Amino acid sequence: MSRTSDPGVHGAATPVDPRQFKSFAEFYPFYLREHSNAMCRRLHFVGTSLSLLFLIGLVVTGHLWYLIAGLACGYGFAWVGHFAFEKNRPASFKRPLYSFIGDWMMWRDILLGRISLH
Repeated sequence: MSRTSDPGVHGAATPVDPRQFKSFAEFYPFYLREHSNAMCRRLHFVGTSLSLLFLIGLVVTGHLWYLIAGLACGYGFAWVGHFAFEKNRPASFKRPLYSFIGDWMMWRDILLGRISLH
């Protein structure tokens, strides 16, 4: 089980700059620690799931508003999770690509039961 189910992991004494990681493999454990709060993980999961539905809508219809709605849901739910529950700044501000990949990896790991929503 990952450390994401361990409450309080995000309260490290020394802040970590996400730009220090040279690979996604180095970044992902940090990403998971930044999502130790179950409500934050739930909000990420909902936002990412809705984004996937909007992406499907974009492909099926070609309407660009689905892209805007998908981005708004994905980032909106995630940022509420970070600011309201996790009490940290999203890593997407400093590592947008790694954070985007991390969102999808965490979504997959939740689906596979590797990460708990409790």
